[in-house]
Amino acid sequence: MGSGIAQAAAQHGIYTLLYDVQMPALDKAREAITRNLQLLVEKKKISEEDKYTILDRIRFVNKINDCLADVVIEAIVEKPEIKIALFNQLAEVNHSEVVFATNTSSLSVTAIAEKVVRPQRVIGMHFFNPATIMKLVEVVSTPFTNEETRNTIVELAGQMGKTPVLCKDAPGFIVNHVARPYYLEALRLAEKGLSTYDTIDQLLEASGFKMGPFRLMDLIGNDINYAVSCEVYEALGKPERLKPSFIQKEKVEKGQLGRKTGRGYYEY
Repeated sequence: MGSGIAQAAAQHGIYTLLYDVQMPALDKAREAITRNLQLLVEKKKISEEDKYTILDRIRFVNKINDCLADVVIEAIVEKPEIKIALFNQLAEVNHSEVVFATNTSSLSVTAIAEKVVRPQRVIGMHFFNPATIMKLVEVVSTPFTNEETRNTIVELAGQMGKTPVLCKDAPGFIVNHVARPYYLEALRLAEKGLSTYDTIDQLLEASGFKMGPFRLMDLIGNDINYAVSCEVYEALGKPERLKPSFIQKEKVEKGQLGRKTGRGYYEY
Protein backbone atom coordinates (compact mmCIF):
# COMPACT_ATOMS: atom_id res chain seq x y z
CA MET A 1 0.00 0.00 0.00
CA GLY A 2 2.82 2.41 0.85
CA SER A 3 4.54 1.99 -2.50
CA GLY A 4 1.18 2.30 -4.28
CA ILE A 5 0.44 5.61 -2.54
CA ALA A 6 3.94 6.89 -3.38
CA GLN A 7 3.51 5.92 -7.03
CA ALA A 8 0.07 7.56 -7.21
CA ALA A 9 1.51 10.79 -5.83
CA ALA A 10 4.53 10.79 -8.14
CA GLN A 11 2.37 10.08 -11.20
CA HIS A 12 0.51 13.30 -10.46
CA GLY A 13 3.59 15.50 -10.19
CA ILE A 14 4.14 15.33 -6.42
CA TYR A 15 7.69 14.88 -5.11
CA THR A 16 7.61 12.01 -2.64
CA LEU A 17 9.77 10.35 0.00
CA LEU A 18 9.15 6.64 0.52
CA TYR A 19 10.44 5.60 3.95
CA ASP A 20 11.02 2.19 5.47
CA VAL A 21 13.51 1.12 8.12
CA GLN A 22 14.45 -1.95 6.07
CA MET A 23 16.42 -1.49 2.84
CA PRO A 24 15.12 -4.79 1.36
CA ALA A 25 11.58 -3.43 1.72
CA LEU A 26 12.61 -0.27 -0.12
CA ASP A 27 14.28 -2.31 -2.86
CA LYS A 28 11.10 -4.35 -3.23
CA ALA A 29 9.03 -1.16 -3.41
CA ARG A 30 11.32 0.32 -6.07
CA GLU A 31 11.03 -2.85 -8.14
CA ALA A 32 7.23 -2.91 -7.80
CA ILE A 33 6.85 0.73 -8.82
CA THR A 34 9.22 0.30 -11.77
CA ARG A 35 7.34 -2.81 -12.88
CA ASN A 36 3.96 -1.04 -12.59
CA LEU A 37 5.18 1.93 -14.60
CA GLN A 38 6.64 -0.35 -17.28
CA LEU A 39 3.20 -1.97 -17.65
CA LEU A 40 1.74 1.50 -18.22
CA VAL A 41 4.39 2.12 -20.90
CA GLU A 42 3.51 -1.17 -22.60
CA LYS A 43 -0.19 -0.24 -22.52
CA LYS A 44 0.77 3.15 -24.05
CA LYS A 45 -0.72 5.03 -21.11
CA ILE A 46 2.58 6.80 -20.39
CA SER A 47 5.79 7.23 -22.39
CA GLU A 48 9.20 5.81 -21.53
CA GLU A 49 10.27 9.35 -20.67
CA ASP A 50 7.28 9.71 -18.35
CA LYS A 51 8.31 6.53 -16.54
CA TYR A 52 11.73 7.93 -15.65
CA THR A 53 10.29 11.33 -14.76
CA ILE A 54 7.88 9.69 -12.30
CA LEU A 55 10.64 7.53 -10.79
CA ASP A 56 12.82 10.64 -10.36
CA ARG A 57 10.08 12.18 -8.20
CA ILE A 58 10.41 9.39 -5.62
CA ARG A 59 13.27 9.32 -3.15
CA PHE A 60 13.73 6.10 -1.19
CA VAL A 61 15.00 6.68 2.38
CA ASN A 62 15.60 4.52 5.46
CA LYS A 63 16.63 7.20 7.96
CA ILE A 64 13.97 9.00 9.99
CA ASN A 65 15.90 12.28 9.82
CA ASP A 66 15.48 12.29 6.04
CA CYS A 67 11.67 12.28 6.37
CA LEU A 68 11.09 16.00 5.98
CA ALA A 69 7.79 16.86 4.32
CA ASP A 70 4.63 18.94 4.46
CA VAL A 71 2.37 15.87 4.61
CA VAL A 72 3.17 12.42 6.00
CA ILE A 73 0.97 9.47 4.96
CA GLU A 74 1.56 6.49 7.23
CA ALA A 75 0.81 2.98 5.92
CA ILE A 76 2.55 0.71 8.41
CA VAL A 77 1.42 -2.22 10.59
CA GLU A 78 -2.08 -1.92 12.11
CA LYS A 79 -0.92 -1.37 15.69
CA PRO A 80 -1.82 2.01 17.22
CA GLU A 81 1.18 2.22 19.54
CA ILE A 82 3.57 1.82 16.58
CA LYS A 83 1.74 4.44 14.50
CA ILE A 84 1.73 6.87 17.44
CA ALA A 85 5.45 6.33 18.07
CA LEU A 86 6.27 6.94 14.40
CA PHE A 87 4.24 10.18 14.24
CA ASN A 88 5.91 11.48 17.40
CA GLN A 89 9.34 10.61 16.01
CA LEU A 90 8.51 12.48 12.83
CA ALA A 91 7.20 15.43 14.86
CA GLU A 92 10.69 15.86 16.31
CA VAL A 93 12.36 16.28 12.91
CA ASN A 94 9.62 18.20 11.06
CA HIS A 95 8.10 21.67 11.35
CA SER A 96 5.12 22.13 13.67
CA GLU A 97 2.55 22.42 10.85
CA VAL A 98 3.28 19.10 9.10
CA VAL A 99 0.09 17.08 8.58
CA PHE A 100 0.07 13.47 9.77
CA ALA A 101 -2.36 11.25 7.84
CA THR A 102 -2.90 7.62 8.77
CA ASN A 103 -4.02 5.10 6.16
CA THR A 104 -5.50 2.80 8.82
CA SER A 105 -8.54 0.86 7.67
CA SER A 106 -9.79 -0.18 11.10
CA LEU A 107 -8.16 1.64 14.00
CA SER A 108 -9.60 4.68 15.76
CA VAL A 109 -7.99 7.79 14.27
CA THR A 110 -9.08 9.70 17.38
CA ALA A 111 -7.19 7.29 19.67
CA ILE A 112 -4.07 7.80 17.56
CA ALA A 113 -4.44 11.59 17.38
CA GLU A 114 -4.90 12.15 21.11
CA LYS A 115 -1.43 10.70 21.81
CA VAL A 116 0.40 12.63 19.08
CA VAL A 117 1.98 16.06 19.59
CA ARG A 118 -0.48 18.68 18.26
CA PRO A 119 -3.39 16.28 17.56
CA GLN A 120 -5.23 18.87 15.46
CA ARG A 121 -2.93 18.02 12.55
CA VAL A 122 -3.70 14.26 12.63
CA ILE A 123 -6.29 12.88 10.20
CA GLY A 124 -7.27 9.65 8.45
CA MET A 125 -6.50 9.32 4.73
CA HIS A 126 -7.74 5.86 3.83
CA PHE A 127 -6.76 4.63 0.36
CA PHE A 128 -8.11 1.47 -1.23
CA ASN A 129 -6.12 -1.32 -2.86
CA PRO A 130 -4.59 -0.93 -5.40
CA ALA A 131 -3.89 2.69 -4.47
CA THR A 132 -2.69 3.52 -7.98
CA ILE A 133 -6.08 2.62 -9.48
CA MET A 134 -8.84 2.99 -6.91
CA LYS A 135 -10.24 6.53 -6.96
CA LEU A 136 -11.86 6.66 -3.53
CA VAL A 137 -10.10 8.12 -0.49
CA GLU A 138 -11.86 8.42 2.86
CA VAL A 139 -10.81 11.59 4.69
CA VAL A 140 -11.48 10.83 8.35
CA SER A 141 -11.73 13.72 10.83
CA THR A 142 -11.46 13.38 14.60
CA PRO A 143 -12.79 15.81 17.25
CA PHE A 144 -9.24 17.26 17.28
CA THR A 145 -8.80 17.74 13.51
CA ASN A 146 -8.79 21.38 12.44
CA GLU A 147 -10.19 22.78 9.20
CA GLU A 148 -6.77 23.54 7.73
CA THR A 149 -5.67 19.92 8.13
CA ARG A 150 -8.88 18.61 6.57
CA ASN A 151 -8.65 21.03 3.64
CA THR A 152 -5.01 20.10 3.03
CA ILE A 153 -5.81 16.39 2.72
CA VAL A 154 -8.89 16.97 0.55
CA GLU A 155 -6.77 19.13 -1.77
CA LEU A 156 -3.94 16.58 -1.81
CA ALA A 157 -6.34 13.74 -2.66
CA GLY A 158 -7.63 15.81 -5.57
CA GLN A 159 -4.10 16.51 -6.78
CA MET A 160 -3.49 12.75 -6.75
CA GLY A 161 -6.48 12.18 -9.01
CA LYS A 162 -8.59 10.73 -6.20
CA THR A 163 -12.17 11.36 -5.08
CA PRO A 164 -12.09 12.40 -1.41
CA VAL A 165 -15.10 11.56 0.77
CA LEU A 166 -15.40 13.27 4.14
CA CYS A 167 -16.42 11.25 7.17
CA LYS A 168 -16.14 11.33 10.93
CA ASP A 169 -14.10 8.81 12.87
CA ALA A 170 -16.28 5.74 13.47
CA PRO A 171 -15.79 1.93 13.39
CA GLY A 172 -14.96 0.94 9.81
CA PHE A 173 -15.47 4.54 8.64
CA ILE A 174 -17.91 4.29 5.69
CA VAL A 175 -16.73 1.65 3.23
CA ASN A 176 -15.48 -0.99 5.67
CA HIS A 177 -18.63 -0.62 7.75
CA VAL A 178 -20.88 -1.08 4.72
CA ALA A 179 -18.68 -3.88 3.28
CA ARG A 180 -18.68 -6.18 6.34
CA PRO A 181 -21.80 -8.14 5.21
CA TYR A 182 -20.26 -8.64 1.76
CA TYR A 183 -17.42 -10.63 3.32
CA LEU A 184 -19.16 -12.08 6.37
CA GLU A 185 -22.27 -13.43 4.62
CA ALA A 186 -20.04 -15.09 2.02
CA LEU A 187 -17.99 -16.63 4.82
CA ARG A 188 -21.19 -17.84 6.54
CA LEU A 189 -22.20 -19.69 3.36
CA ALA A 190 -18.77 -21.34 3.25
CA GLU A 191 -18.90 -22.20 6.99
CA LYS A 192 -22.19 -24.02 6.47
CA GLY A 193 -20.83 -25.88 3.44
CA LEU A 194 -23.55 -24.40 1.22
CA SER A 195 -21.13 -23.38 -1.51
CA THR A 196 -17.45 -23.10 -2.46
CA TYR A 197 -15.26 -19.99 -2.46
CA ASP A 198 -15.00 -20.02 -6.24
CA THR A 199 -18.74 -20.48 -6.83
CA ILE A 200 -19.62 -17.62 -4.48
CA ASP A 201 -17.06 -15.39 -6.19
CA GLN A 202 -18.33 -16.29 -9.66
CA LEU A 203 -21.94 -15.60 -8.68
CA LEU A 204 -21.19 -12.18 -7.21
CA GLU A 205 -18.96 -11.21 -10.13
CA ALA A 206 -21.73 -12.28 -12.50
CA SER A 207 -24.06 -10.03 -10.49
CA GLY A 208 -21.93 -6.98 -11.27
CA PHE A 209 -19.24 -6.90 -8.57
CA LYS A 210 -15.78 -6.46 -10.07
CA MET A 211 -14.31 -8.96 -7.61
CA GLY A 212 -15.92 -11.65 -5.47
CA PRO A 213 -15.47 -11.51 -1.67
CA PHE A 214 -12.86 -14.27 -1.41
CA ARG A 215 -10.71 -12.94 -4.23
CA LEU A 216 -11.04 -9.47 -2.74
CA MET A 217 -10.06 -10.65 0.76
CA ASP A 218 -6.98 -12.33 -0.75
CA LEU A 219 -6.08 -9.07 -2.49
CA ILE A 220 -6.55 -6.94 0.64
CA GLY A 221 -4.81 -9.48 2.88
CA ASN A 222 -6.69 -11.77 5.25
CA ASP A 223 -4.84 -10.33 8.22
CA ILE A 224 -6.02 -6.81 7.40
CA ASN A 225 -9.55 -7.87 6.52
CA TYR A 226 -9.91 -10.00 9.66
CA ALA A 227 -8.56 -7.17 11.83
CA VAL A 228 -11.15 -4.78 10.39
CA SER A 229 -13.94 -7.29 11.06
CA CYS A 230 -12.78 -7.70 14.67
CA GLU A 231 -12.48 -3.95 15.18
CA VAL A 232 -15.98 -3.21 13.85
CA TYR A 233 -17.48 -6.16 15.76
CA GLU A 234 -15.97 -5.03 19.09
CA ALA A 235 -16.70 -1.33 18.58
CA LEU A 236 -20.38 -1.92 17.76
CA GLY A 237 -21.05 -4.10 20.81
CA LYS A 238 -20.50 -7.56 19.28
CA PRO A 239 -23.69 -7.97 17.22
CA GLU A 240 -24.09 -11.57 16.05
CA ARG A 241 -24.50 -10.50 12.40
CA LEU A 242 -20.99 -8.99 12.42
CA LYS A 243 -19.21 -11.81 14.25
CA PRO A 244 -15.84 -12.52 12.54
CA SER A 245 -15.54 -15.89 10.80
CA PHE A 246 -13.51 -18.79 12.22
CA ILE A 247 -12.49 -19.63 8.63
CA GLN A 248 -10.69 -16.33 8.22
CA LYS A 249 -9.23 -16.58 11.73
CA GLU A 250 -7.68 -19.93 10.77
CA LYS A 251 -6.30 -18.46 7.53
CA VAL A 252 -4.57 -15.73 9.53
CA GLU A 253 -3.20 -18.18 12.11
CA LYS A 254 -1.78 -20.37 9.32
CA GLY A 255 -0.19 -17.39 7.57
CA GLN A 256 -2.44 -17.86 4.53
CA LEU A 257 -2.91 -14.15 4.02
CA GLY A 258 -3.67 -14.11 0.31
CA ARG A 259 -1.69 -12.80 -2.62
CA LYS A 260 1.15 -11.43 -0.49
CA THR A 261 1.94 -14.89 0.93
CA GLY A 262 1.05 -16.90 -2.17
CA ARG A 263 -1.91 -18.61 -0.55
CA GLY A 264 -5.23 -17.61 0.97
CA TYR A 265 -8.59 -18.81 -0.24
CA TYR A 266 -6.75 -19.47 -3.51
CA GLU A 267 -3.15 -20.27 -4.44
CA TYR A 268 -1.04 -17.73 -6.34
